[in-house]
Amino acid sequence: MAFRRRAKSHPLFSQEFLIHNHADIGFCLVLCVLVALMFEVTAKTAFLFILPQYNVSVPTADGEIVLYHYGLKDLVTILFYIFIAIILHAVVQEYALDKINRRLHLSKVKHSKFNESGQLVAFHLTSVAWCLYVIVTEGYLSNPRSLWENYPHVHLPFQVKFFYLCQLAYWLHALPELYFQKVRKEEIPRQLQYISLYLVHIAGAYLLNLTRLGLILLLLQYVAEFFFHVARLFYFTDENNEKLFNAWAVVFVISRLFTLTLSVLVIAFGLARVENQAFDPEKGNFNTLLFRMFVLLLVCFSQAWMMWRFIHFQLRRWREYRNEQSARKRAAAVAVHGKQQSKTVKRESGYHENGVVKAENGTSPRTKKLKSP
Repeated sequence: MAFRRRAKSHPLFSQEFLIHNHADIGFCLVLCVLVALMFEVTAKTAFLFILPQYNVSVPTADGEIVLYHYGLKDLVTILFYIFIAIILHAVVQEYALDKINRRLHLSKVKHSKFNESGQLVAFHLTSVAWCLYVIVTEGYLSNPRSLWENYPHVHLPFQVKFFYLCQLAYWLHALPELYFQKVRKEEIPRQLQYISLYLVHIAGAYLLNLTRLGLILLLLQYVAEFFFHVARLFYFTDENNEKLFNAWAVVFVISRLFTLTLSVLVIAFGLARVENQAFDPEKGNFNTLLFRMFVLLLVCFSQAWMMWRFIHFQLRRWREYRNEQSARKRAAAVAVHGKQQSKTVKRESGYHENGVVKAENGTSPRTKKLKSP
């Protein structure tokens, strides 16, 4: 009778216990906040974690609408959704990626990169759909002038503010996940680079009241990243499947061009023509020449850095392709040479006649047996 092996238990609050049960701990904390909503005494505190704060009623022609601005209480909401992101990360890992990994039998290096790309494909796909929905419903595509008109955009619709809070929560949750997922030391600097870039750009757009421009730039960036990680997933399943990398290269270059063009249009031309050009942090106005130059240089620097990494990646792929082709040619040449050598047959001395080997004088080269006397 076969007995089921019990999972290895770790000491309470030890390092291994925290790594293996971090999602369960996060779920318990989230559950405590949700239970607090049921009681009148703790409901107000629980709402600080769940809902965006700093709502303002603004009168319009159709009535009053509720808008939001940012403040320190947003950090509490971001903290709550960091735990939500950790739970969702564990769900995707356990119920999707781990099952696929068992079938592929990847090496440790490919296993780590496969998990990274799998998580980012799920996140980018969700963010692209969500971001596109917000942009369309808010009318930013139908009216491009709204990207810079009436700046500063201090008051935000609910869905815009909630989107930014969730984005900040996701990229902040990626920092402890480096520890929980036991990412290799060689991979940590690379992942810290793009996590920091996302946090700087998203937080900058949120705090400097450039949320409308930030939404469109995030959409362009997430579309390109989605294609890249999908291509990498297919490459890990079949190393000969590299066609999706070509599609990603086209989307990447187009997104970089649109990002630079839109940034220059909005920051250098749009904001420069806005009447209210004064540095007033209390009102959320940062529209000065120095501010515009700083933001534009930051965007251009980040795009140039990504383009340099893209060119480096393409050159490396080209070198690997050439080395692979040269290795195949050498292997084919060796195989042909071996076949030619196998066809050469060593002939015996003399010639053949009626299937019998004859010597040059016509006699058989075999020695005759002498009869015994």
